[in-house]
Amino acid sequence: MSERPRFTTVDEYLENVPPDVRPILEEIRSLVKRTVPDAQETISYQMPAFRRKRVFFFYAAFKNHIGIYPPLSGDEALVQELLPYRGEKGNLKFPLNQPMPYELIARVATALAQQAGT
Repeated sequence: MSERPRFTTVDEYLENVPPDVRPILEEIRSLVKRTVPDAQETISYQMPAFRRKRVFFFYAAFKNHIGIYPPLSGDEALVQELLPYRGEKGNLKFPLNQPMPYELIARVATALAQQAGT
């Protein structure tokens, strides 16, 4: 049984995703940097993440979607807009076979930073 790679940097994580998915993750990475410019990149739970005082935004590639964590609460209008992407535990799943809603993801990053109180 082969072991999964252990990542210590976001660049290492990105090197290990399929080439067709990498530009999507790089765009998400870039938009969070623009949207929450004082956030720092990290790896947490073996996923790329952003933190201020604590981690507030995780993102990862899966076979059929991009996942964003943790669940968003508080901004009811945004929560309603995210319903089509909401997974069973409230995490967000953006299908890879549909256009990626980058502007919406940027709003999620801002809301999650506020939600975390960072």
